[in-house]
Amino acid sequence: MIHHLGMVVSDFVRSAALYDACLAPLGIHRAETDLDWAIYATAAGHPFIWIGAEIPSYWKAGHETSRSPIHLAFTAPDRAAVNAFYYAAIDLGAEDNGPPGPRVSDANIYSAFILDYDGNNIEATVKEG
Repeated sequence: MIHHLGMVVSDFVRSAALYDACLAPLGIHRAETDLDWAIYATAAGHPFIWIGAEIPSYWKAGHETSRSPIHLAFTAPDRAAVNAFYYAAIDLGAEDNGPPGPRVSDANIYSAFILDYDGNNIEATVKEG
């Protein structure tokens, strides 16, 4: 299952207005927002879409994993699955973009990141506790 998808947009204000308008009829609304980023989700909260002019300022220290053209995250059932995702990708020549481990933004999040052959940031993540 997809956990979230993140996209950097060239004009945040214009893009947010577009997503506000076109996603609302689908039951997807802006759940969180800041000056230059927004998260869109259904009432269930996941999966969600993140858009922003750049990565959120609170991620900048030690969270360079979101600087890719597309950021797609999959929900993993446990840490073992996150590890297996990462090492299978690395074995096939994907680039390391953040080894398995807890994340700076939330210690209850255990994730791993790879860059696919086209530079897209692909993540496996599990929320614990």
